[in-house]
Amino acid sequence: MTATDPRPLAIRKQDTLHRLEHDVDAWVATASPDGTPYLMPLSFLWTGEHLFLSTTETNPTARNLRTNPVAQLTLGELRDVIHITATADPTQPTPAQAQAFVTKAGFDPRPLPNYPFIRLTATKIQAWREVNEIKDRLLMQNNTWLI
Repeated sequence: MTATDPRPLAIRKQDTLHRLEHDVDAWVATASPDGTPYLMPLSFLWTGEHLFLSTTETNPTARNLRTNPVAQLTLGELRDVIHITATADPTQPTPAQAQAFVTKAGFDPRPLPNYPFIRLTATKIQAWREVNEIKDRLLMQNNTWLI
């Protein structure tokens, strides 16, 4: 495989999981009830099944997710993208997950008032580096890994 060849799907999934485990921040996009988009960089924790993030209750991200629980998250750069569609729910992290978030993010929301965790369940994950990977960018659909 040369640098210009697309990665096999199994390698792309492995690279995606590595980024989910090691990247600290993602761009999180939500929409208000009237459809106004809002984009915010937030730290996250990947548990292997869910993503946890935290922001103040008054932040548009949190307000939007209360009325429209669908979010889009993007990790990476223009030529190494992981794009995630996810659904939010009010489930809080376990104490171990909360501590893992703190360790990874370098930020502890637990002692702050009105700073809840938000759990996101990935329903769709896409990953690509160059145009030659766009055709097969879908790695997860309906909460199920395709590889």
